[in-house]
Amino acid sequence: MVIVSPDLVLAPATPSLSTVQPDLPPPHLVQTASELNAVVERLSRQPRIAVDTEADSLFAYYYKVCLIQISIPDDDYLIDPLALTDLSPLGEIFADPAIEKVFHAAENDVLLLKRDHRFHFAHLFDTMAAARILGWRNIGLAALLQEQLGVILDKRMQRTDWGHRPLTPAQLTYARLDAHYLLPLRDRLEAALRARGRWDEAQDAFAALPQIEYVEKPFDPDGFWRISGARELNGRQLAILRELYLCRERNAQRLDIPPFKVIGDQALLRLSAYPPQGPDGVRAVLNLPRQLRDRCALELWEAIQRGRLAPTPTPPARNHNGRPDEASQARYEALRAWRARVAAERAVEPDVILTNETLMHIARENPRTVYDLARLNHLSPWKLQTYGPALLAVLNDVKRGH
Repeated sequence: MVIVSPDLVLAPATPSLSTVQPDLPPPHLVQTASELNAVVERLSRQPRIAVDTEADSLFAYYYKVCLIQISIPDDDYLIDPLALTDLSPLGEIFADPAIEKVFHAAENDVLLLKRDHRFHFAHLFDTMAAARILGWRNIGLAALLQEQLGVILDKRMQRTDWGHRPLTPAQLTYARLDAHYLLPLRDRLEAALRARGRWDEAQDAFAALPQIEYVEKPFDPDGFWRISGARELNGRQLAILRELYLCRERNAQRLDIPPFKVIGDQALLRLSAYPPQGPDGVRAVLNLPRQLRDRCALELWEAIQRGRLAPTPTPPARNHNGRPDEASQARYEALRAWRARVAAERAVEPDVILTNETLMHIARENPRTVYDLARLNHLSPWKLQTYGPALLAVLNDVKRGH
């Protein structure tokens, strides 16, 4: 087994290798248009590439893709979106159906790349989705690499600030390794999928990935109700919590940092339940650097004062319109029971079969035929063919009272 750290990079020892290969050559950091064009030209001749991204979501309110890692069998490229003004040449690779793009947990990477760079995608392979379809329990990248390739990744740089420049040698090494082993891992997974007769199912799941779209979630001013423990506060304390919650959001946006970097949820609860006597009491629980604390402490203290005088917040109304009727609920429970049996037989998580959302949609619409089921547009071709007749049989049994 090979331990890979940012300071020492060794090729993995796999069952097919009799000796440990030498140290990997340095990755290529791509920061100019000419470098990018050269990389794209080389990638265009590859049958498949491995892709990963790094974002600064732990350090920025308006987080972004900060690094795009692409690996081919004999090279690793680290493309810097913060240095390049035009990444459109790379978009041609992502949209090319002749080139397979291998991701681990593709959804988040694809969504961010679509949001930040308007890329389109075709022909994806998701190693995490493949592992889930196989019913493997350890589906994280580090676990898969250790189990399948004998590689142990050093994850100490996982929470680093990818938006800071220049990137350190340790960051560059860490970033390249997340993509470097994806291609051999992909081949292991394909072999396992074919051996288990699940290759077509995986292809069906991969085909849906390019269709996902990023949907911006606006800030919810009533989001403080979802803080654990909020509903245990009395009326005045809730009013203070609301003002603190809104003030934290304004400061997070102004400073371009995640809200928890200003002050954590539990600290907000403590300030609401036991308001301090002045700004010093607020300052003591802030997560901010010293030079930023004074202004935020004063603003949060003023928010506490506003909360003392504000009316008690009204809990947001529950969406009763979305509650299914009794017949739909009965169909939904029957479909869930069927899914649990199928998932157990196939040794996979239930949502690998069908998600709760899909089951509820089917239960509400109560289709009568495979054609009706197809028109719902909630089942992929493979799942429609494989599960469609069984789904209709379950609905028919409920109708007959079985």
